[in-house]
Amino acid sequence: MQRITDIFSHKNKTFSFEFFPPKTEEGYLKLLNMTPILCALNPDFISCTYGAGGGSREKTLDIVEHIQIHHHVPSVAHLTCVLHTKDQVKNILTEMKQRGICNVLALRGDAPKDNPDWTPGKNNFKYSWELVAYIREHFKDHFSIGVAGFPEGHILCPDRNLDSQHLKNKITEGADYVITQLFFNNQDYFDYVSRLRKLGVSSRIIPGILPITDYQALVRFCSMCKASITQEVHDIFKPIAEDREKTLAAGIDFCLKQSRSLLQGGAPGLHFYTLNKVHPVDVIIKGLRGNS
Repeated sequence: MQRITDIFSHKNKTFSFEFFPPKTEEGYLKLLNMTPILCALNPDFISCTYGAGGGSREKTLDIVEHIQIHHHVPSVAHLTCVLHTKDQVKNILTEMKQRGICNVLALRGDAPKDNPDWTPGKNNFKYSWELVAYIREHFKDHFSIGVAGFPEGHILCPDRNLDSQHLKNKITEGADYVITQLFFNNQDYFDYVSRLRKLGVSSRIIPGILPITDYQALVRFCSMCKASITQEVHDIFKPIAEDREKTLAAGIDFCLKQSRSLLQGGAPGLHFYTLNKVHPVDVIIKGLRGNS
């Protein structure tokens, strides 16, 4: 199976999707039934998230392995180091390798809700750059390593210049590319790229895009992750918040506008947070490709 860096070697721009492991068996089967439809849209790769503290570890690896074997789409397994010891991390990465997984998104991760005060000890990783360095040291070039980027600064490091330096540390330790947190002001992304280029980071910085399908859910989610919602988004979606069809249509229009602006401005592709749904990503992808 191709590593993500192999794809980059022959594609200037990529389109990719993100899934999350459902909590129920019914949801899991529904996702497996949905994947052929999304894979038929020919994404360059698909990523699958990892529950807090590794709660969904096996499901994450199962989904990634399933997509690669049955749909032949390169896939990325997220890996967080919160709650895991270094030995546990090594065992997880060994299992990934044995399953034929060669792409990983290395993350610090959040403490689970049932253990919010967890703090790392001497046998844990404290920062994601340490996880990156460990993967590169122990598994050499087997894995293509992606990391998260934060155009507005990380929730624990709102100083954008300092956060950019932290990102550079991840690249220095062996990360290959960056996928950003969602954002709605494209200038935040372009400014982020500019800061990183000035620091000598030449890696791809792929924008993370969330199509808007539920305004109130968006407000709740962004308040937790501290992503800003622009006044334009409020003005468009707040008046139609109770109308699902109008929200969906407006969300598609907004996402197409945002995505085209990013691509025209030089973004090396787009990574769509699908929320495990085919629609509206299917319409958006077809719209972007039809316009290119």
